[in-house]
Amino acid sequence: MRFDVVTIFPEMFEAVTRHGITRRALEEGGFDFRAWNPRDFVNDPHRTVDDRPYGGGPGMVMLPGPLEQCIEAAVARQSAAGVARPAVVMLSPQGERFTDAVARQLAGSQGLVLVAGRYEGVDERLIRRKVDREISIGDYVTSGGELPAMVMIDAIVRLLPGSLNDAGSASQDSFSDGLLDWPHYTRPEEWQGERVPEVLMSGNHAAIARWRRKQALARTWSRRPDLLGERTLSKEDADLLAEYRREQQAQEQQ
Repeated sequence: MRFDVVTIFPEMFEAVTRHGITRRALEEGGFDFRAWNPRDFVNDPHRTVDDRPYGGGPGMVMLPGPLEQCIEAAVARQSAAGVARPAVVMLSPQGERFTDAVARQLAGSQGLVLVAGRYEGVDERLIRRKVDREISIGDYVTSGGELPAMVMIDAIVRLLPGSLNDAGSASQDSFSDGLLDWPHYTRPEEWQGERVPEVLMSGNHAAIARWRRKQALARTWSRRPDLLGERTLSKEDADLLAEYRREQQAQEQQ
């Protein structure tokens, strides 16, 4: 998979190209990366890529010309590598919410061009002409689109074949099946007076699977009930959640 990123701070992306799982995946050829700086596509001495907004108001707006040239160069690079039609994605608070489902959809793409805006925003004409999709990582504003773009890259790369040491890790993460993840434990068996749940040391794989499923349902119900509201629980899941709630009520009454 190929990622081309349009950004005035390409050095920020060393966080994903030089560290962790994404660094290893890049070195092993799991994905390809290049950053494009709009300042390289302007000729004035100050390398200007922004100007005051029409209509007044605070801040500056990114110029459409340099961004368009960057996007076209990125698309041309991917096309030369065999990517028929890379999607151009603008990172924006006005975009659709980035979710696990979106990450898995995008992981099936051959290539993406990510546009990291700055300042007060990007000239709307550029968005209409060149952007296929706007995506937001949450209901808040960051100083630019670089951090959201890195979040997207990390979330997508770890879904690519061979990126994780254990191929099953991504399939068991939070949101992979619409639920939050279950609690995890490791050595020592007792720490600060608290023991690892006995079922996890029992060797009974069926009992462990049942416990984990119940904990995932319980955690989702208590922390993100909206996720349960978006799905119809199977009878087994409904029974497990009811069992957990009865156990909680019993504990509260003691």
